[in-house]
Amino acid sequence: MQEPSIPFELRNYFEHSNIALALAAAEEDNPLVLVNEKFRSLTGYADEDVIGRNCRLLQKDADNSEARRRIHAFLEGDAQASVRTPIINFRKNGEPFVNLLYMSKLRDRSGRVRFLFASQYDVSRSHPERLAEYDAELAKTLSRMSPVLSENGIVIEGTLMAIANAASMIAQAKVTLSDLDGPDLA
Repeated sequence: MQEPSIPFELRNYFEHSNIALALAAAEEDNPLVLVNEKFRSLTGYADEDVIGRNCRLLQKDADNSEARRRIHAFLEGDAQASVRTPIINFRKNGEPFVNLLYMSKLRDRSGRVRFLFASQYDVSRSHPERLAEYDAELAKTLSRMSPVLSENGIVIEGTLMAIANAASMIAQAKVTLSDLDGPDLA
């Protein structure tokens, strides 16, 4: 695979973002081409651990069937501009967490998908007010990235999907995490 050309402004934006971000090539197995410090801090993985690999490595053997179905539907068609779903991930040290994954397609002027943009947020150990802060930061990130991308002939698809009930999502994440932390997890 030839490494895609990532505009300097986008690289710079990623490194200065206040939230975990990842960028994957929109080809073959969608290998990661860029992650930021917040992603490295959240997951414990260094660039050399993840660049060139599909982000599903974070799932290990977790079922995630509903999340995978939603992600595949997003990747396989043009009906959805973005997807947002909770998904069980594991840090490099093996610690599980529930990741609220947001993904969007970045297209060039011809309409070809060049990259897959993703943001990650640990909802398993969070509080509802922090999720609202993250949502606000993600919305700012998307709006601030748009002109940076536009200058380089890239358009971000979709808008931030609202969460109907942040407290409910966090409560579900805590239940899921307690199931993962239980004695049956090997």
